[in-house]
Amino acid sequence: MAIINHEAELSRAGANVTGWWSRILFFTRRYPLGAVGALIVLLFVATAVFANFIAPYDPTSTNARASLAKPGMDYFLGADFMGRDMFSRIVFGARISLTVGLGATLLGGILGVTIGLMSGYLGGWFDLATQRVMDVMQSLPLLVMALVMAASLGPSLENTIIAIAIPLVPTVARVVRSSTLSLREQPFVEAARAVGMGEVRIAVRHVLPNTLAPLIVLGTAQLGSAILTEASLSFLGLGIPEPYPSWGRMLSESAAEYVRTAPWLVIFPGVAISLTVFGTNLLGDALRDILDPRERT
Repeated sequence: MAIINHEAELSRAGANVTGWWSRILFFTRRYPLGAVGALIVLLFVATAVFANFIAPYDPTSTNARASLAKPGMDYFLGADFMGRDMFSRIVFGARISLTVGLGATLLGGILGVTIGLMSGYLGGWFDLATQRVMDVMQSLPLLVMALVMAASLGPSLENTIIAIAIPLVPTVARVVRSSTLSLREQPFVEAARAVGMGEVRIAVRHVLPNTLAPLIVLGTAQLGSAILTEASLSFLGLGIPEPYPSWGRMLSESAAEYVRTAPWLVIFPGVAISLTVFGTNLLGDALRDILDPRERT
């Protein structure tokens, strides 16, 4: 009996692996650009997670003899004006960008979901007041509002996450509110009220899970926006301070003075930023198509 159960478990495990592999192949054939975006995002995440094993040098260590060293065997992507290895700094910069991007997206998403769910479900004066505040916040572009927040809070990793997360709240709140307004009138909500379920439990257990599909797509898009905004803030000196290696700060330190004499100091951080944002946008577009009922066959 034990042998039969073990064989059944192995059979189920093999079926699960085959099922996941077939899903991956279907996703690759149906959404090739989305597969490219997913590959870029996975590479970005793996680089951030395993940065300690990938980077050959300490990203903050300096070497005066290697100042402005060209790309070669010793320094794969060259060295900056302080002799710091550019490849190591870009690898560790992926960790900073991932931390800020995920932190800002999650924080902005949690605040936006809470506000949007309460606004759409409660309605009345609370909805009116909340939406006027969201209108004021959305009247400013993301980067402008992030600049105001970053200048007020000061440059640090935690403050940069907060400065980017706050401007993301109105978009999430609007998406959740619009979904909640239609869901609260559905028969399953009326049935939950009929059996005596509390309003808070209905909102959390029945309404909120049905708003997750658009939130997944929105979160992917906002991740790319958060990474780009962090690079912009660091470029302006309001984002990640030294000694953290930030792609935006690398551009800020090199763009004006070394763009002609050492162009690799500008090219490689710029490629890293562009490739990461490009990958998240491609993945977000594919997820939007997958989760859109009109695209299902």
